[in-house]
Amino acid sequence: MSVELLHIHKRFGQVHANDDITLTIPSGTIQGILGENGAGKSTLMKVLSGYIQADSGEIRIEGSPVKIDSPADAILWGVGMLHQDPLDFPPMKVVDNFLIGHKGGLFPDRRTVYREFRELGARFDFNLDPDSYVDSLTVGERQQLEILRLLWLGARVLILDEPTTGISAPQKVKLFETLRKLASEGMTILFVSHKLEDVEGLCSRVAVLRRGRLVGEVAPPYVTDDLVQMMFGKGITAAERAQTATGDCSFAVEHLSVEDSRLKIRDININVHCGEVIGLAGMEGSGQRQFLRTLGGLMRPVAGRIALNGNNLAGKPYHAFHEAGISYVPAARLEEGLIAGLTLTEHFILAEQETGFFINKQKAESLTTSRIEDFVIRGTPINRVESLSGGNQQRLLLALQRSPLNILLLEHPTRGLDIESTVWIWSKLKERCRQGASILFISADLDEILTYSDRILVFFNGKVTEPLDASTTSVDQLGQLIGGKGMENRRSTHE
Repeated sequence: MSVELLHIHKRFGQVHANDDITLTIPSGTIQGILGENGAGKSTLMKVLSGYIQADSGEIRIEGSPVKIDSPADAILWGVGMLHQDPLDFPPMKVVDNFLIGHKGGLFPDRRTVYREFRELGARFDFNLDPDSYVDSLTVGERQQLEILRLLWLGARVLILDEPTTGISAPQKVKLFETLRKLASEGMTILFVSHKLEDVEGLCSRVAVLRRGRLVGEVAPPYVTDDLVQMMFGKGITAAERAQTATGDCSFAVEHLSVEDSRLKIRDININVHCGEVIGLAGMEGSGQRQFLRTLGGLMRPVAGRIALNGNNLAGKPYHAFHEAGISYVPAARLEEGLIAGLTLTEHFILAEQETGFFINKQKAESLTTSRIEDFVIRGTPINRVESLSGGNQQRLLLALQRSPLNILLLEHPTRGLDIESTVWIWSKLKERCRQGASILFISADLDEILTYSDRILVFFNGKVTEPLDASTTSVDQLGQLIGGKGMENRRSTHE
């Protein structure tokens, strides 16, 4: 199914997110949409999929003009979008999520639904249990569920927005196999990404956006330096591994044990020094998120101590952790970190500690303007946070953190960010380290773990290694430990 986007314009206030974009995608093509954060990639795809409407321009499907005012309209025309964060309902079963959008009435024939779900899953070798709950799935499995749902609803054009963010290497291989299979059957795939290696390895053609405009289209063979130049208008040099000087031990985790309904993590021990960066590596669901949330006061341990400057915080409420200078930055920006519907200024009002009964609006607006400039956020004080790109939402989250901080806990701090933004984010985080803060962060990117960490903890199925020196650990060694190989020889537990 061919797709044409003709002279698409979309503004958000003063931001011209899509500026006269014209793009034609033939049937059976895996079309890469490449660009830096805030380039307009997601906006353009949301226009095509009906989540927002263009200010002007035209969409054509199979050569015919169409009007797409909602995602329901889009699916009727055969267009479905898989968002960076899957739009599902974790408290519900897989099969119930699969049924969302189905026009079969209030009481569908569930026997038929189960049969068609299993047949469609078998076609792509997806091993999903229809009776399991979505909150038990990994991000990769949730993507698989959404792909099956969209195909079942009749999608012939499939849009994927940063789909390799937060999934493991084997899951990425499976995803790429699925997309190639769909393209070979005549489906049109639009693959939105900032990751050059993914685009180069998968896409049959690439369109590059920069600051809302289409700056060029490229066909294989791709030259990485040329793509970078098109994305940023300049070359970008990735940061080299640099160790921050550390001070005395300030944060001690002693014999910590954490449990939830799925996993038990026993007897973790680590002393974190001032200014030190600790990377937490592992397959999704291996325990690193539970560990990090426990350090932030969002989960209670079943045993052990979390001591900051000798003060044991284990078992105390989140407020006590916050007051002690421990801050948690979640990966789910809009779901957990920011509040949709509120402006940037309103977020800074909530984040800053007020000293009187009344809000000093002028002071809040001045602070917001200053932080926008300092953190290079593409937005204004009156913009609502949901209008920002993912990269700018991440910059806003960091700008909202109080200063000084003792401990900064980060889930996937550069998830979905381009090369330039990643280097910039870490330059700001290292500033925090130089001010005495310690950082513990989760990342699925092994190069990021090795480049920015001083030491590393590897998690595998609830087991945790002793702290590893990042400077003497290779990608291969880290990959083997993440897969469970050699874990018994590097355990930090005392069972």
